[in-house]
Amino acid sequence: MGVIVVTGIPGVGSTTVVKKALEKIEANYVNYGDVMFEIASQRGLVSHRDEIRKLPEDLQRKIQKEAAERIASMGGRVFVDTHCTVRTPRGYLPGLPKWVLETLKPKQIILVEADPEEILRRRISDESRKREKSPLEDIEEHQEMNRKVAMVYSTLTGAIVTIIKNHDNRLDEAVENFVKSLVV
Repeated sequence: MGVIVVTGIPGVGSTTVVKKALEKIEANYVNYGDVMFEIASQRGLVSHRDEIRKLPEDLQRKIQKEAAERIASMGGRVFVDTHCTVRTPRGYLPGLPKWVLETLKPKQIILVEADPEEILRRRISDESRKREKSPLEDIEEHQEMNRKVAMVYSTLTGAIVTIIKNHDNRLDEAVENFVKSLVV
């Protein structure tokens, strides 16, 4: 069946949508960052997930590649929850570099989106996370960047790109659209 990448900017609810969809369909679920953390912590390199980005870049790439290999070997339908792009102070980084895409070979990339105002409200009200306050223009730009980069990923892999809207108080609708959109 293959890998399906599920992504969205922080606060959009992509993890919520995919986990709710898993109540309706059978598939494996994996958070890419969790797999990277497991590898790095087993090697004694980090004790907290946020420390991964402080490792030397070549080591991060090796861990990223190994995580992709573990995920690709899972078999069956696998939802991979990850970042399409990572916004940094200097610009955007790809969440799925070429070597990761070549290993995962995704069949579909699902972008979960919402209105920038909704995302901003969610970020502000989520006390469980330490998220930066971003102006609406930055949220809009990040979603647009994800769309563009997802199409590049599609060009490299042949994966279909699907956009699912996750509007406030309409989670069930987002989940229904998510399930209907899945490639067989």
